[in-house]
Formats: sequence, C-alpha cells, structure tokens
Amino acid sequence: QVQVVESGGGLVQAGGSLRLSCAVSERILSFSSVGWYRQGPGERRELGAGIPSGGATNYADSVKGRFTASRENAKNTVYLQMNSLKPEDTAVYYCYAYIAHQYYWGQGTQVTVSS
Repeated sequence: QVQVVESGGGLVQAGGSLRLSCAVSERILSFSSVGWYRQGPGERRELGAGIPSGGATNYADSVKGRFTASRENAKNTVYLQMNSLKPEDTAVYYCYAYIAHQYYWGQGTQVTVSS
C-alpha cells in the first residue's frame, strides 16, 4: 500500500510563506502525476498544483505566481512552496500520487492564514 505523508502546515500571517513537504513510500517517478489539492472550509477539494511525469506543472489560477510545486525524485518527496499567502488560501492541503486511475492521498495538513 502506498503511503503519502504531508508535513509543514501551520498558522501564518497574510503575506507570509510556508513550505509543505510530502513523503511518498514508493518511487515518485513511477506515478503519472504527483502534487497538491486543497479543501477550504465548506468548499470542495480542488487542484492546487500538479506535476505530471515529463510535463509542465499545472497550477490553479488562484495560486499562479505565488505557489511553486517541485519534486525531489531521489528522496521521493514533493514540495509546495507557498509565498504571498492570503486568508483565502486557508485550507487543508492534501498531497497525492496518481497512476492508472488510482489516487493515493495523504491525511492532509492544515494551513491557516490570518489577516
């Protein structure tokens, strides 16, 4: 069973930065895509940033220019650098690994941005 574990969430003031990390128990190169979804209070889960294998990273319009997703293949780790955070970025952030119509999810990490 694939294990996905996020870390790095917390409370930050608007305009601040946070870096999320995601450790995957299997080689991330074996997945079609890895990345981050988020779910705000009372909202549905939405893609924040997705890194397809061999392709360009996709970002939600709401985070473009502020968030950067990256991967460190040797460590099977995915990152999300979040800058210029806004209160509307408050959400639970979920890391995922995807292959063959199957998503593997982490437990989520809470990010709270105060105004």
